[in-house]
Amino acid sequence: MTPERTPDGRYVVVDGRRWRTADPALPDDVRARLLHHLGVARSAVRSAPDDAAVAAARARVQLAKTGLGERGTAWWEQSDAERRDRWETALRALGG
Repeated sequence: MTPERTPDGRYVVVDGRRWRTADPALPDDVRARLLHHLGVARSAVRSAPDDAAVAAARARVQLAKTGLGERGTAWWEQSDAERRDRWETALRALGG
């Protein structure tokens, strides 16, 4: 089932709560890499053996979601160059 979107396409609505969508300008390969990093980081949060590991994994989740445009400055408020810089910076910080 596809979640409901707001008319402007900026959010999906799940159980009555709005969640920012990923930046539609993301190239497919960049989106795939960021989603891979996000999945690995979420898995690391679940399996972290201690608080330090949880914090490190959550920081990686934050980086991936920021790169996707789901956190940080809203993608629709950024220029094309700022959007590109956002995802390139996130990928560099995530190690590729």
